[in-house]
Amino acid sequence: MQPSARGELEITTLNQMYLEEGTLSVVTLGRGYAWLDTGTMESLHEAAEFVRAVEHSQDLPVSVPEEIAWENGWITTAELEEAAEAYGKSVYGQHLKKVAAGEIVNSPREY
Repeated sequence: MQPSARGELEITTLNQMYLEEGTLSVVTLGRGYAWLDTGTMESLHEAAEFVRAVEHSQDLPVSVPEEIAWENGWITTAELEEAAEAYGKSVYGQHLKKVAAGEIVNSPREY
């Protein structure tokens, strides 16, 4: 890949390369997903404001890696609880504790 006129590697160029190879896989993002372009300082600030607004309106954090790993079965409940302890009494740690205790359920999970 060569940098664009902006001097950056462009995702659209990469997508075009995969399309030409026949290896491009596309998934339409459904309700509840947002694509945030953070290629400039202004767009980074806008994305941060958007995430903050969503978190405050729903009173839930956006994208918690440990929670995602647990929901996908990549870590155990014990490991999720260990992560919660590592974050202590912070809002993040308290959120992980609630997820581990089953107080916050985002998707069905087999126990």
